[in-house]
Amino acid sequence: MTNSHEAHSPSGRSATSPSGTTDVAPITLRSPAELSDALPYMLGFHPTDSLVMVAVHGEGGRFGGRLRVGIPEASAEWEDTARQAAECLVGGSTRRGAKPDGIVVFLCQDPRGDESGQRVMTRLRPLAQRIRLACGALDVPVLEALCLSAGRYWSYCCPDERCCPAEGSVPAPPGTSVMAAAATFAGLQVRGSLKEIERRLTPLRGTVAEEMERALDRAAAALVPKILDGATREEVGAETVVLARALMQRMTLAPPAEAGPCADDRDDALLGHDEAASLILGLQDREIRDIAAEWMEDEEAAPALRLWRALARRCVGAYGEHAAAPLTLAGWVSWSTGDEPTARIALGLALRADGEYRFAQLLHHACNEGIDPEGLRECLRQERRRREPRRGRQAAGGRRGVTRPPGRRSRTARRESGRTVGGEQ
Repeated sequence: MTNSHEAHSPSGRSATSPSGTTDVAPITLRSPAELSDALPYMLGFHPTDSLVMVAVHGEGGRFGGRLRVGIPEASAEWEDTARQAAECLVGGSTRRGAKPDGIVVFLCQDPRGDESGQRVMTRLRPLAQRIRLACGALDVPVLEALCLSAGRYWSYCCPDERCCPAEGSVPAPPGTSVMAAAATFAGLQVRGSLKEIERRLTPLRGTVAEEMERALDRAAAALVPKILDGATREEVGAETVVLARALMQRMTLAPPAEAGPCADDRDDALLGHDEAASLILGLQDREIRDIAAEWMEDEEAAPALRLWRALARRCVGAYGEHAAAPLTLAGWVSWSTGDEPTARIALGLALRADGEYRFAQLLHHACNEGIDPEGLRECLRQERRRREPRRGRQAAGGRRGVTRPPGRRSRTARRESGRTVGGEQ
């Protein structure tokens, strides 16, 4: 491969984001090995089962926007995926005034069963070809297309076996490249693999999931007598906020273990099924969710993130759609505290749980657009300051109307309750 690309400090932004910061000296990537090594630093994690496309600008080959989508299992979907991905990346870059001069493509997938990495490369070759054709139709050439599988990489563009052998090439050991050194200097982190990050946010399984679903059924049924007894939406919401704060305090008093499954197991053990169920259902009210969104900085951020992750894991069985609320809150806290890669994953999972969840849509778009979250943080701070003096007056000012119990309700019914941050109707 003869092309070289000048990679500025990678920011992990998406296809529609700016090209990143330039707080370190430019780094020139001259080979498929260096491109494959740079990928996790550009995204902030190791992609798995992913098509990644990176825009390249100018004669020096400056990296621009990034796009990552899952690789469809059905090859019949590859043509549409290639076309839509190419249009998204090129269109997003063009809207920012700079149509890409080229694109670098990565196909990342682990072998299935007894499949070898070389077989994965061969199986995905038609997808790589469709991407090249889709980009070519937009007058943007694919400068390099790599397959990463089983700890090796292959180039779909280089026919020279002296540098790109049929059995694939082994990249440099992690952390030993110039890109790794530059990323470390810039304070950039690679947060494990995509699967590992998603695993921390996906529902529990087995016996514990069955127990949790029964707890959710009990919590949903318990709301009915509260409403019949005259409990107002505000009173139920106040109980939810008090419970959430108590659980955050419990998290604070039990510092997390090392990041990963052990830390999540410990956090799961801190929550009882019934209290987790009550909080999950309470967060379906948008006004309560907006209050919870205020816990996005300083000493509140870390325990809040742990709590939202734990609640997302408890949205099991028939309550899978309810995960949109805690997943969106987890994404918001991650974005607010500077972890954009994890934020995008969490928000993407929220939209997978409920594609019409407006708050997740707004945050996902804003994060991908590279918008500074400080504007929303300040809005939430102001709302918190306005709300605090009203507490006493509201307690003495009578009751408002009741709300339907947020149990196994339809999307339309659940969206009729409350307001949201960001102008959601």
